[in-house]
Amino acid sequence: MIAPRTTLALLLFAPLAFFAAFFLAPMAVVALASFTTDEGGLTFAHYARILLDQYHWDVLWVTFRIALATTALCLLIGFPLAWYLVRIVRWRSWRRACVILIVVPLFTSNIVRSFGWMVLLGRTGLVNQGLMGMGLTERPIRFLGTETGILIGMVYILMPFVVLSVGNALAKIDTALEDASADLGVGPARTFWFVTLPLCLPGAVSGAIMVFALAVSAYVTPALLSGGQITVFSMLIFQQYSSVFDFHYGGALSVTLLVLTLVLVTLAGRVGERGRRAA
Repeated sequence: MIAPRTTLALLLFAPLAFFAAFFLAPMAVVALASFTTDEGGLTFAHYARILLDQYHWDVLWVTFRIALATTALCLLIGFPLAWYLVRIVRWRSWRRACVILIVVPLFTSNIVRSFGWMVLLGRTGLVNQGLMGMGLTERPIRFLGTETGILIGMVYILMPFVVLSVGNALAKIDTALEDASADLGVGPARTFWFVTLPLCLPGAVSGAIMVFALAVSAYVTPALLSGGQITVFSMLIFQQYSSVFDFHYGGALSVTLLVLTLVLVTLAGRVGERGRRAA
């Protein structure tokens, strides 16, 4: 019979072993490869190649611009949707149906959803047909191969993360605080700005961090919807690993993207922490 201490040790060791085997070990291999040559010598040439080449900075700018725009649009659309589900919808069955409609697409592959948007955003797709049918445009608008098309696909895929995180934060807010603000003569707009928004800011920041981290590392959606016209950093990494087979340079690209993403995520986390303390 296994002793309680042994059982506890196994329960604690199993997650650590899983984390080490499936996260730390692969990251260590990638990081080590980025600092070595084919002969096994130490080098910083791969990072110098990245940092001194304007092309890489241009691709990084496109990558982070798309990720930031995706995050902003997800917040602008997801926050009102979360508010509608939590504060306006009173019928529980309808609320559950809406949540199911939001969550179900997450169980579908990004490849399938991206191909779906390729059909919808095509020159003869439903979007262009609808715009021309309503008289908003005389000719088909080019969506595929543009940042607009990528943003549409990315926002659709990642917006559920904002809706769920913000909705959870809104559901935890004690409405008595808002009622007290109203009793003191404060209008709805000021109550939302000074009471509700600070209280749900941590949830909004959490959703934004998830969306940004997924958007900045996305490959499938930008690759399919860009049509080869726009390059993001994840596409460069995939190219080095799958086509060029330069694992050292690919590792340096991966570490560069990871470090820059962690810096921005850390800054966003500090903003969320300040909002949580203020609340």
